[in-house]
Amino acid sequence: MIIHGLNRVTLLDFPGRVACTVFTGGCDFRCPFCHNSQLVLDPGSAPRIPAEDFFSFLEKRRGILDGVAVTGGEPLLQQGLADFLRRVKEMGFAVKLDTNGNHPVRFGELLSEGLVDYAAVDIKNCPERYAETVGIDGFDVSGVRESASMLLSKKYGIPYEFRTTAVREFHDAASFRGIADFIAGAERYFIQNFVDSGAVIRSGLHGFSAEELAVFADAARDRIPSVEVRGV
Repeated sequence: MIIHGLNRVTLLDFPGRVACTVFTGGCDFRCPFCHNSQLVLDPGSAPRIPAEDFFSFLEKRRGILDGVAVTGGEPLLQQGLADFLRRVKEMGFAVKLDTNGNHPVRFGELLSEGLVDYAAVDIKNCPERYAETVGIDGFDVSGVRESASMLLSKKYGIPYEFRTTAVREFHDAASFRGIADFIAGAERYFIQNFVDSGAVIRSGLHGFSAEELAVFADAARDRIPSVEVRGV
């Protein structure tokens, strides 16, 4: 498990928890709007935080923090992730996992072992536009579909969310109707507006107005009862 960054406290990343956020490196997607471009394209150049340093930090935060959010990059590419999460859980902290959903076998293993208390899966677009949105020609959405189905089935009984970053160059109302069909019945779905952080993979991309995002949310509500907009 290689840690490339640590946000020491957050009230936003893990719903209902005071948490820290751990950043891993590497990703199998190349979403042009990704704001962690260094962690995706060149993780080896990012500073590393030794695992023991992190656990020493976590020990000192007992009674202050009650959760650890793990994000990336794509955490499920980390070979030591299960051992890392197991240790976090043994220390008494809850775990939130962010994932792109493209690794259903690994995802299912973590869920089966009870190592994830809250899951957040990025749904990049409707299936027809997934390839262009993740920057991979001919991308097969079956892995993402399987991961989503694990949560939709409520087999593991954990709270979860699906979310989509809305980018003008990749999304429109039809996109969100297609996404709603893809994850119909989801407990909660968030549409978050793209904001150029200055560290994205491709420059020149744009977000939407609050009014446009509201239209997209309405388009998704036919199949998903709880839809909210973030970032406006």
